[in-house]
Amino acid sequence: MSVKNILVIGLGGVGLHLTQRLVHDGYGVTVIESSPQLISSVNDKIDAKIIEGNAMELACWQRAKAETMDLLIAVTNEDSVNMIASIIADRLGIPRKVARVRSPEYGYENSFLNKNDFKIDLVIHPEELVAQEMARLVMRASANDVVDIGEGQMKVVAMRVNPDSPIVNKTLKEIDLLHNDFRFKIVAVARGIATIIPGEDDTILPNDQVFIMLHEKNLPQLMNLMDMREQSIHKVMIVGGGMVGARVAELLGKTVKITLIENDKEHAEELASTLKNTDVLLGDGTDVNVMVLGGLMEMDSFIATTGNNETNIISCLLAKHIMNRSNVDANAKVGKTIALVKKEDYLVLASTIGLDVALNKKISAADEIMKFIRMGELFSLAHLHGVDAEVIELAAAPKSQITKKPLKKMRTMLQEKQILIAGVVRNGGCELTDEHTVIEPNDLAVVVSATKSLKDARELFK
Repeated sequence: MSVKNILVIGLGGVGLHLTQRLVHDGYGVTVIESSPQLISSVNDKIDAKIIEGNAMELACWQRAKAETMDLLIAVTNEDSVNMIASIIADRLGIPRKVARVRSPEYGYENSFLNKNDFKIDLVIHPEELVAQEMARLVMRASANDVVDIGEGQMKVVAMRVNPDSPIVNKTLKEIDLLHNDFRFKIVAVARGIATIIPGEDDTILPNDQVFIMLHEKNLPQLMNLMDMREQSIHKVMIVGGGMVGARVAELLGKTVKITLIENDKEHAEELASTLKNTDVLLGDGTDVNVMVLGGLMEMDSFIATTGNNETNIISCLLAKHIMNRSNVDANAKVGKTIALVKKEDYLVLASTIGLDVALNKKISAADEIMKFIRMGELFSLAHLHGVDAEVIELAAAPKSQITKKPLKKMRTMLQEKQILIAGVVRNGGCELTDEHTVIEPNDLAVVVSATKSLKDARELFK
C-alpha cells in the first residue's frame, strides 16, 4: 500500500525527528501537538501542517482532515494517548496505525489488551529497540557493526581503519586492483564529522570509519585481510541501570557475565534482586577506580546507558583506554564501547573521538517506523550507525533514468548527489556493481545514499 499523507501525534523527540525525515522524503505530514511552546520552538524546523490541540478532541482530527490520511503515527510520551489515538484513527478510516507504547501490560502480543485490541499495526518501544540493538552489536564482536542486506546474502561491515591497515592511504581504485581475489566495495566513510559516499578516486585515511559491502560468503576473507579476529564475548560492563541498561543486562545475561554499575542505592538493590547472572555495583560510572575494581580490565565490551550524554561519552572513552590491552600485547583483544546518546549532534562527535558505536533512542524508533513504511512501498531501509547514510533497495521502473546507460556514464552525477549503486539483485542472487553495470528495467538495486539524498535516489528509479 502506498503512503502519501501521514498524521503524526506528538512533536517530542521521536515525533520531531521522524517528521523532519518524512517531510524530507516528500510525504505530506500533518501534526497534532498540545504544547504551544513546543510548536513555537519547531515551527521553522519543519515544513509540515501543525495543529495546536489535544489529540483526544475530535475537533483536532477534523481540522487535520483525518479521513484523507494513509497512516497514523502516535508518539506522545503518554501510552494511553497513543493507544486511544489508534482507536480513533481506526474509526475515522485511517488504514495503518503506529503507536509508541512503553508499558508491557498493553499493546503487545501477550498483553491483557494486545495491539489488535487497540487497532495498532506496529508497536514502538524506543528503549526496547535500542537495548535490542546494543545486545546485537555486542554479540557482533569482530566488527563495530554488521548490517544484513538483501535477506542476508550481502553484508555491510563497519570498521575503523588503523595506520597499518592494507587499505590505508589508497584510493578505492587502487584497493580494487590490489585486493581482487574476492570482491568488496567501500560504500561509505565517516571522517571527522563528515559523511562521504566515496568514488574510485577517494583515498582512505587513517582513523576513517569505513563501511564495506560484500557477499556473506566472503566475510571470512575480509576479516583475514583486515586482521579482524573473531572474539568470544564472556564479560560485559554496563554503566546505568535505567530502562535501557537493565534490559541490555537481561538480554545479554542469558549468555554472558554482566557487571552493572548504578549510582542510586535503592535502584541498585532492586536490580541486584531482579537481574540474573548480573553483578550490580553501587558507584559512579565515570570513576576509574570503580570501573577497575569492577573488573573493567577483563571486560570484552563496555556499554554506557545513563541519562547523561557527557557521562556516557566520558565513561566510554575511559573504558576504551583501559580495555585497550593491545598496548601491552599486540595480539590481545580490544574491548568494544557503546554509548547511549540523546543529542543527535553528539552521535558523530562520539564516533570521531574514538567510541565504537553511539546510539540514539529516537533515531532507533524512527528507523523502525521508516522500515514499516518502506515495506508497504516495496523497498527496505537500513541506517548505517555513525554516518548520515542509508542502505535502500529500489526497483527500476522500465523508463527510469537509472536504466538508460552504464553506471560509469552516471558517475559524476551520482557522486554529486552522494548516491552509490552498490549492488543488483538478479536470478535470485545479489552481486556487486562495477562501472560497466547497466541497471535493467525491473532490476532491484541496492543503493547507498546520504540521508539528505534519499529523495533524489528514489527519483532516479521512477
